Amino acid sequence: MGLMERMFGLLFGGGSNVVKDTVEVFRENAEAGSARAHEVQVQAMTEFGQEFMVPRQGVFDRIMDGVNRLPRPALALGTLGLFVSAMVAPLWFAERMQGIALVPEPLWWLLGVIVSFYFGARHQVKAQQFQREIVTTMSRVPQVMENVAALRKMRADSVGVAATGADARLTAAAILPDANPALEAWQRAA
Repeated sequence: MGLMERMFGLLFGGGSNVVKDTVEVFRENAEAGSARAHEVQVQAMTEFGQEFMVPRQGVFDRIMDGVNRLPRPALALGTLGLFVSAMVAPLWFAERMQGIALVPEPLWWLLGVIVSFYFGARHQVKAQQFQREIVTTMSRVPQVMENVAALRKMRADSVGVAATGADARLTAAAILPDANPALEAWQRAA
């Protein structure tokens, strides 16, 4: 019994726990880690709150605060507006999207860089790729112009949209009255 008592005394006695101290070398004490994380969070929230304690005195400060809050709502509302316009006026939307098809890819990258930089990311665009993409985009101009012209011909308010052209059968079919069973029944009853 004396040997076991001395061994347990060595491991767990003497005011310290050798097993606990050894395990904590390899694994964080969850309770102490939680206390440290809580302390870090409280400090971060305190500093965050102090940022807004500075009184805004001038009109310029208030305007700049407003401008800093615009990009995220503008991007979100603009995207929703695109969806609504695609449903309400699909031809108008398609014409605008044909115009966007002419925007060179490096310009999209530049827009992405600006937006990403605003949200904290950085990007770099190579000059050779920029030149290559401009040439590719410019080669698409004739096709886009044909697409826009075709879209404009589809408008319901375009002059001659219902024109039958030289097709005599289509012209004859267009001027023949359709059958109207309700009108025919009313005429028979009268």
